[in-house]
Amino acid sequence: MKTEKLRFATVAKPYLIVGALLAGLSVVLGAFGAHGLKSVLTAQQLNTFEIGVRYQMYHALALLLLPALSGVVSSTWANRVAFCFVTGTVLFSGSLYALGISGIKWFGPITPLGGMFFIIGWVLLVVGLIKGHDLNKQQKEEQNTTHHTPGAGNV
Repeated sequence: MKTEKLRFATVAKPYLIVGALLAGLSVVLGAFGAHGLKSVLTAQQLNTFEIGVRYQMYHALALLLLPALSGVVSSTWANRVAFCFVTGTVLFSGSLYALGISGIKWFGPITPLGGMFFIIGWVLLVVGLIKGHDLNKQQKEEQNTTHHTPGAGNV
């Protein structure tokens, strides 16, 4: 009976570290918003802040789950998605935090840029899934390279 190795996409380690940090930070910011800012901000400002926290957590978790998709998406595509999710989080959630806390309206136009990175990241993930990552092909290639004896003819 053949044992199959579970493979994970090689998502650059810094993306995974950032994903873990962003997830933890979203918990801290969510608690800060719910307890520390509740009496300081208007309901609208607090809502804006909370949207930033929510999207930060969604995409932090998505970053951390990317390696689990290795059977169906290549590392190249996973890393492209990771870049978009990190950039989107900084721009989208960061601008919402700044807008919510300061009320300065010029942070508002930055938010859609972050949203575009989120959308592009999800589109890239779909493309990566469609293009696929054929493990059977890769396993056959590995078997051919490990079982091939140079100079030996096929009989």
